Amino acid sequence: MTRTDQRTNCLETAGRCRANALAVIWLALVVVLSGLAPARGDTPANGPVLHVFWSIDCPVCIRQKPWLEGLEARFPGLRVLEMELSRTDRHHALFVEMAAERGISATHVPTLMLGPRAWVGDTPGLRAEIEAAIAAMLAGDAALPAPGDGLRLSLLCEVDRASASVLGLTVLIAFVDGFNPCSLWVLTLLLGMVIASGSRRRVAVVGISFLLTTALIYGAFIAGLFSVLAFAFALPWVRWAVALFALGFGLVSMKDYFWYGQGLTLSIPEGQKPGLYQRLRRLRQQDLSTPALIGATVAMASGIALVELPCTAGFPVIWSGILAEREVGRASFVGLLAVYVLIYLGVELVIFAIAITGMRLGRMGEQHGRALKLVGGTLMVSLAGALALRPELMEDLTGTLILFGAALCVAALIILAHRMKAAG
Repeated sequence: MTRTDQRTNCLETAGRCRANALAVIWLALVVVLSGLAPARGDTPANGPVLHVFWSIDCPVCIRQKPWLEGLEARFPGLRVLEMELSRTDRHHALFVEMAAERGISATHVPTLMLGPRAWVGDTPGLRAEIEAAIAAMLAGDAALPAPGDGLRLSLLCEVDRASASVLGLTVLIAFVDGFNPCSLWVLTLLLGMVIASGSRRRVAVVGISFLLTTALIYGAFIAGLFSVLAFAFALPWVRWAVALFALGFGLVSMKDYFWYGQGLTLSIPEGQKPGLYQRLRRLRQQDLSTPALIGATVAMASGIALVELPCTAGFPVIWSGILAEREVGRASFVGLLAVYVLIYLGVELVIFAIAITGMRLGRMGEQHGRALKLVGGTLMVSLAGALALRPELMEDLTGTLILFGAALCVAALIILAHRMKAAG
């Protein structure tokens, strides 16, 4: 073999050695990196993983963090893997993939995933479900606890208990709010004056214009209120502030039952009533055309809505606060607001129907107003206490009904005792 051939063989052998060495190094790196990389699976060998997709700009996510930080200590064997989405894009693909596997959209945070289950948002009810699922996986159960049992509200749909409780709470609060003594007093006074004209057409035009205008203004006020509270509820003291506001509002309303119009009151100020009477009398002018009558009614209703707002703001504040506490989304809020306004308006529509049918309507007396203030105030105090101390009580429709029933019983007992004392 020549010297050239020997040199060629050595070079070929060295090349093969380098290739083999590089292959061994590459394989070792793959093994090491595979061991260091976080497992994508939901149940690795060392225990279940709770994937948490969150954003630093999300107030709900920030509020949820102390609870998340305590999970690993309370559930040994659990690993909480938090992935922030707003400062980096590296978790987005995983978020979309895992969300699709669980049949949800990767649009909202916080989103928590454990095994085949996913939860979006943060409420006491969701936390309880997540903890139950963690406990089941650590115990080796093959099947995770199912979501809350559905509650059938109609023949066409099924709503979970959490949604049913929010809907039920909305219906109950809106119904009680519809009997607000300030708005009912204005409505009966208005219809009584227009009825005196003897024209059923005039009563219909004025009544419908007034009710639609006040309903739109009231709905816009509630929507703005919810927008503020939905953002502000990330601060822990806001819930207490809303509860204290509702408590004060309720106590003042209850006070008016015993000492009507004395001291601090949430009724329409006496100084505003002469101007109110003057505006109402203009609607009796016979020379007003239908468009002019509608315009005058809308202008008058807008002014009255602002005047009576301090008297009617209590229930919208507590209702918006409860929905903000429950993390109700904006789309759901729009539907709930429509239910609220329709029920609130429905109470006044019944009075309007009575007025236009019989062309006669009595005014609401002081005794009626005092009783309504007591009922509304008692309910307000109950809701304020539940929001501050036991918000989970209103996460179940049964608990909500018990809360309202207890408040109504207290109000009825107070009225009964007060009348017995006055009679004796």
